[in-house]
Amino acid sequence: MIYVLNGPNLSRLGTREPDVYGAETFDDLRALCEATGRELGLKVEVRQTDDEAELVGWVHEAADGKIPVVLNPAAFTHYSYALRDALAQRTAPLIEVHISNPAAREEFRHTSVVAAVATGTIAGFGLQSYVLALRAMADLIK
Repeated sequence: MIYVLNGPNLSRLGTREPDVYGAETFDDLRALCEATGRELGLKVEVRQTDDEAELVGWVHEAADGKIPVVLNPAAFTHYSYALRDALAQRTAPLIEVHISNPAAREEFRHTSVVAAVATGTIAGFGLQSYVLALRAMADLIK
Protein backbone atom coordinates (compact mmCIF):
# COMPACT_ATOMS: atom_id res chain seq x y z
CA MET A 1 0.00 0.00 0.00
CA ILE A 2 1.17 3.49 -0.88
CA TYR A 3 -0.67 6.66 0.04
CA VAL A 4 -0.70 9.41 -2.58
CA LEU A 5 -1.66 12.47 -0.56
CA ASN A 6 -2.53 15.82 -2.08
CA GLY A 7 -2.93 19.20 -0.46
CA PRO A 8 -5.01 22.29 -1.16
CA ASN A 9 -6.51 23.17 -4.52
CA LEU A 10 -5.47 19.95 -6.27
CA SER A 11 -9.14 18.99 -6.56
CA ARG A 12 -9.30 21.97 -8.95
CA LEU A 13 -6.94 20.41 -11.50
CA GLY A 14 -8.17 20.99 -15.03
CA THR A 15 -9.67 24.38 -14.19
CA ARG A 16 -7.00 25.95 -11.98
CA GLU A 17 -4.29 27.66 -14.01
CA PRO A 18 -4.20 25.07 -16.81
CA ASP A 19 -1.15 26.82 -18.30
CA VAL A 20 0.74 25.82 -15.13
CA TYR A 21 -0.96 22.59 -14.02
CA GLY A 22 -2.34 21.23 -17.32
CA ALA A 23 -5.81 20.32 -18.50
CA GLU A 24 -6.04 16.96 -16.72
CA THR A 25 -8.44 16.72 -13.79
CA PHE A 26 -7.98 15.27 -10.32
CA ASP A 27 -9.95 12.23 -11.49
CA ASP A 28 -7.37 11.83 -14.27
CA LEU A 29 -4.62 12.03 -11.66
CA ARG A 30 -6.33 9.40 -9.49
CA ALA A 31 -6.77 7.06 -12.47
CA LEU A 32 -3.13 7.54 -13.53
CA CYS A 33 -1.82 6.77 -10.03
CA GLU A 34 -4.06 3.72 -9.65
CA ALA A 35 -3.06 2.39 -13.10
CA THR A 36 0.62 2.95 -12.33
CA GLY A 37 0.17 1.13 -9.03
CA ARG A 38 -1.43 -1.84 -10.78
CA GLU A 39 1.42 -1.90 -13.31
CA LEU A 40 3.90 -1.99 -10.43
CA GLY A 41 1.91 -4.54 -8.42
CA LEU A 42 1.11 -2.01 -5.69
CA LYS A 43 -2.13 -0.85 -4.13
CA VAL A 44 -2.33 2.93 -4.30
CA GLU A 45 -4.77 5.04 -2.31
CA VAL A 46 -5.17 8.60 -3.61
CA ARG A 47 -6.52 11.30 -1.29
CA GLN A 48 -6.93 15.08 -1.48
CA THR A 49 -7.78 17.69 1.14
CA ASP A 50 -7.78 21.44 1.49
CA ASP A 51 -7.53 21.03 5.27
CA GLU A 52 -4.11 21.04 6.94
CA ALA A 53 -5.33 19.12 10.01
CA GLU A 54 -6.81 16.37 7.85
CA LEU A 55 -3.56 16.04 5.90
CA VAL A 56 -1.55 15.86 9.14
CA GLY A 57 -3.94 13.15 10.36
CA TRP A 58 -3.33 11.11 7.21
CA VAL A 59 0.43 11.48 7.69
CA HIS A 60 0.08 10.20 11.28
CA GLU A 61 -1.98 7.28 9.96
CA ALA A 62 0.76 6.47 7.44
CA ALA A 63 3.47 6.70 10.12
CA ASP A 64 1.52 4.44 12.48
CA GLY A 65 0.95 1.90 9.69
CA LYS A 66 4.48 2.13 8.20
CA ILE A 67 2.86 3.15 4.90
CA PRO A 68 5.02 4.82 2.22
CA VAL A 69 3.77 8.21 1.06
CA VAL A 70 3.91 10.17 -2.19
CA LEU A 71 2.95 13.69 -1.17
CA ASN A 72 2.06 16.82 -3.07
CA PRO A 73 1.76 19.26 -0.19
CA ALA A 74 0.77 22.07 -2.60
CA ALA A 75 0.76 25.44 -0.81
CA PHE A 76 1.56 23.72 2.51
CA THR A 77 5.02 23.02 0.99
CA HIS A 78 6.16 26.53 1.78
CA TYR A 79 4.97 27.19 5.30
CA SER A 80 3.33 24.27 7.09
CA TYR A 81 5.61 23.43 9.99
CA ALA A 82 2.82 21.26 11.40
CA LEU A 83 2.95 19.12 8.27
CA ARG A 84 6.75 19.10 8.29
CA ASP A 85 6.82 17.95 11.92
CA ALA A 86 4.27 15.20 11.21
CA LEU A 87 6.33 14.02 8.22
CA ALA A 88 9.47 13.91 10.37
CA GLN A 89 7.78 11.06 12.26
CA ARG A 90 7.56 8.92 9.13
CA THR A 91 8.36 5.22 9.35
CA ALA A 92 8.51 4.52 5.60
CA PRO A 93 9.82 6.36 2.53
CA LEU A 94 8.34 9.75 1.60
CA ILE A 95 8.58 11.30 -1.85
CA GLU A 96 7.60 14.94 -2.25
CA VAL A 97 6.04 15.55 -5.66
CA HIS A 98 4.99 18.65 -7.59
CA ILE A 99 3.25 19.01 -10.95
CA SER A 100 5.07 22.25 -11.75
CA ASN A 101 8.66 23.13 -10.88
CA PRO A 102 8.44 25.38 -7.80
CA ALA A 103 12.03 26.58 -8.31
CA ALA A 104 11.05 28.04 -11.69
CA ARG A 105 8.07 29.96 -10.29
CA GLU A 106 7.50 32.84 -7.88
CA GLU A 107 10.18 33.25 -5.24
CA PHE A 108 7.86 32.37 -2.33
CA ARG A 109 7.52 28.90 -3.90
CA HIS A 110 11.28 28.25 -3.82
CA THR A 111 11.28 27.12 -0.19
CA SER A 112 10.03 23.70 0.85
CA VAL A 113 9.75 22.97 4.55
CA VAL A 114 8.98 19.36 3.56
CA ALA A 115 12.08 18.59 1.47
CA ALA A 116 14.43 18.17 4.44
CA VAL A 117 12.35 15.29 5.84
CA ALA A 118 11.57 13.62 2.49
CA THR A 119 13.45 10.74 0.95
CA GLY A 120 13.46 12.72 -2.31
CA THR A 121 11.59 15.24 -4.45
CA ILE A 122 10.28 15.00 -8.02
CA ALA A 123 8.93 18.15 -9.65
CA GLY A 124 8.15 19.76 -12.95
CA PHE A 125 6.96 16.85 -15.08
CA GLY A 126 3.22 17.46 -14.92
CA LEU A 127 1.19 14.48 -13.80
CA GLN A 128 4.12 12.30 -14.86
CA SER A 129 5.81 13.51 -11.65
CA TYR A 130 3.47 11.10 -9.84
CA VAL A 131 4.36 8.21 -12.16
CA LEU A 132 8.06 8.86 -11.59
CA ALA A 133 7.47 9.04 -7.83
CA LEU A 134 5.52 5.79 -7.75
CA ARG A 135 8.21 4.03 -9.80
CA ALA A 136 10.89 5.34 -7.45
CA MET A 137 8.82 4.26 -4.45
CA ALA A 138 8.41 0.76 -5.88
CA ASP A 139 12.20 0.49 -6.04
CA LEU A 140 12.61 1.86 -2.51
CA ILE A 141 10.21 -0.58 -0.87
CA LYS A 142 11.28 -3.79 -2.63
